[in-house]
Amino acid sequence: MAIKYSKRMKGVKASEIRELLKLTIRPEVISFAGGLPAPELFPIEEMKRVSLKILEESGQQALQYSPTEGFPPLRQKIAKRMEKLGVGTYSDNILITNGSQQGLDFSGKIFLDAEDVVIVESPSYLGAINAFRAYQCKFVEIPTDDNGMIMEELEKALNTTKNVKMIYVIPDFQNPSGRTWSLERRTKLIELANKFDLPIVEDNPYGELRFEGERIPSIKSLDREGRVIFLGTFSKTFCPGLRIGWVCASDEILNKYILVKQGADLQSNSMSQRELNEFLESYDLDRHIEKIKRLYKERRDLMINAIKEYFPSEVKYTYPQGGLFTWAVLPEHINARELMVKALERNVAFVPGGAFFPNGGNENTMRINYSNMPGDRIVEGIKVLGEVIKESLSK
Repeated sequence: MAIKYSKRMKGVKASEIRELLKLTIRPEVISFAGGLPAPELFPIEEMKRVSLKILEESGQQALQYSPTEGFPPLRQKIAKRMEKLGVGTYSDNILITNGSQQGLDFSGKIFLDAEDVVIVESPSYLGAINAFRAYQCKFVEIPTDDNGMIMEELEKALNTTKNVKMIYVIPDFQNPSGRTWSLERRTKLIELANKFDLPIVEDNPYGELRFEGERIPSIKSLDREGRVIFLGTFSKTFCPGLRIGWVCASDEILNKYILVKQGADLQSNSMSQRELNEFLESYDLDRHIEKIKRLYKERRDLMINAIKEYFPSEVKYTYPQGGLFTWAVLPEHINARELMVKALERNVAFVPGGAFFPNGGNENTMRINYSNMPGDRIVEGIKVLGEVIKESLSK
């Protein structure tokens, strides 16, 4: 057939992470690849009771169409939870989305035309890169260090780059690096966005998963001009299968997201929204999150200690204070994609880091997830990875 597709489809590529996950469903594979939460912490029994209660008490409404903006009581609870991030907001400024990934796609649709520029951290989240790339944009990568995006480099880029339409950042336990921005960098980002009149998309799926150290105010909490779009999700703090995320933005901007959502899917799942709302009313989500944090800290510690023991000293890595990932930088001559093939032959998976750089390069990097595997498999998998890296170094 000679079917003609849109020009934008040429830029749409399969997600490396999603493709990798297909290879890691075999039970014998120790997977550090996906950003998967620990399934043993899913509140299955509680959700059974919640689902039954909803169907018995309000089944007709739960299975019917609902407003595009989302279930009002859930939006109210999200607005209340935003206060923990220092954001005073109202339910009218909350839109429920199908995970924060939908918020990323909508951001591209709302702000980007062909050849427009998105400013991103280097590295940045692969899912966002793919979502934005579909709108035929260009990327300018800003170097990062342990305190986040380097502001002097950002200001230089803003002064010399045309058609910049938005700045996309993950300031807390960044995916893929695990790093967290300092307050000073966050404050300077707001200052520069105000100066150059640009929107900021703050992607914050991990902000509530801090294991140690002091919580740093969200970028949205520092916003006085209404230019920060905050993307949140319950995927990492509750259950990713419900696909409940949200956008928090000023009236004018949020209305654009609502219009786009109406054209995309009309609304998010009515039943899932009510299930989550009922859980929040009947159970203590904060207590549930504390369980997650304790387990992830334990697994983070196991992974970091195993890396210290089994990785060669030439490998550099981050020490995340929260979230799901650590980031390793190998000697420049080692290609992590080739390393992945060798590791998979020994039933260990990770994500090669090159995919997190939209303009290419940096193939000597790797993202390693610690949230999903039990402790003994973390140690075993890191030991295997260390052996594979040492073998590559010796050649």
